[in-house]
Amino acid sequence: MNEAIVIPVSFFAFIFAMVYVFLTTRNKERMAMIEKGTDPTIFKGAGKYSNFLTLKTGLLFIGVAIGVLFGNILANASSLEEGTAYVSMIFLFGGLGLVAGYWMQAQKTNK
Repeated sequence: MNEAIVIPVSFFAFIFAMVYVFLTTRNKERMAMIEKGTDPTIFKGAGKYSNFLTLKTGLLFIGVAIGVLFGNILANASSLEEGTAYVSMIFLFGGLGLVAGYWMQAQKTNK
């Protein structure tokens, strides 16, 4: 079989298998806890931090986009190699975005 077909198919099969195993295991765990008499309201707290995950992901992507822009500026304005400028700025601004997300989450939870 052609490698151009095998690699994407195996990648998507792997992703599907991981999601399937995660969901079925979580369902079995929850059903066992409910059968033992555990209060099912404990599962509602899992979505409490999903807003922070969305915030952190958004700030990471914003940081990466700013990093690409500054990497382009740095590559054109200095004698750095283009790859070095892009990678360093992407990691710098992506990390700053994650730190900003952590800072915002800490402020929100302390209130």
